[in-house]
Amino acid sequence: MRVKGFGVIGAGSMGNGIAQVSAQAGFPTVLFDIGTAQLDRAKTTIQKSLQKLEEKGKLKETGAAIFGRIAFTTSLTDLKTCDFVVEAASENREVKFKLFAQLDELLAKDAVITTNTSSISITEIAGKTKRADKIAGMHFMNPVPIMTLVEGIRGLATSDATFAHVRAVSEAMGKTFIEAKDAPGFAVNRILMPMINEGFFALNEGLASAKDIDTALKLGCNFPMGPLELADFVGIDVCLSVCEVLHRDLGDPKYRPSPLMRKYVEAGWLGRKSGRGVYVY
Repeated sequence: MRVKGFGVIGAGSMGNGIAQVSAQAGFPTVLFDIGTAQLDRAKTTIQKSLQKLEEKGKLKETGAAIFGRIAFTTSLTDLKTCDFVVEAASENREVKFKLFAQLDELLAKDAVITTNTSSISITEIAGKTKRADKIAGMHFMNPVPIMTLVEGIRGLATSDATFAHVRAVSEAMGKTFIEAKDAPGFAVNRILMPMINEGFFALNEGLASAKDIDTALKLGCNFPMGPLELADFVGIDVCLSVCEVLHRDLGDPKYRPSPLMRKYVEAGWLGRKSGRGVYVY
């Protein structure tokens, strides 16, 4: 299994993590974002992550050698020679549709394009291209360098060869690969987001304090993080977006987003990334 060029769209927490594990796997990697500020933050994050892993003896080569395999760019055309691309941009349907149409025109016809979407239909995204057989979902978990799962999702037209390639690339990156159906939320978020959403309903009803809700799940269910802590870590705006997709596409009122979650997003209380969410950082 060879990857001549591994492209990543989006230099946020998911994108920079994907670029790092790609480079750790030995793939020449190109990380794209629209702004230099985002790329500068990604460079710092990746360097710090590699330094920690190197100090712990978890790298097979130096962090500097791995970092040297990553090119950073604000020009989408620099991905032209990539034969495998992961889109990790904003969880916004129209943004993803536009990107996939652009990548379809830019990349070689045999290039595989995947999306890190946590909830949007792979089939619908693939429909914006002329290579639906070479489109698949590749849902990484955050933080990417630490979490070992990749959730693979076939679109309606995804070929067996493409999906086998996505699995092989995931495993070359040291990940455990599972297959989930192309349905709203796939496997992870179909189960996780309703739990987080219920945490907000419980908080809004005064069932317990935020701290006690999180403590209850950590000590009562042996979860490493409580649902409200996790919402802050993921981004409450991202959680709301996934809950909206589940509610809209499944048509079941049990997926209705908590009004409190929506209020937090309207207030700009998005979690760790904004300095304030359920908790203050």
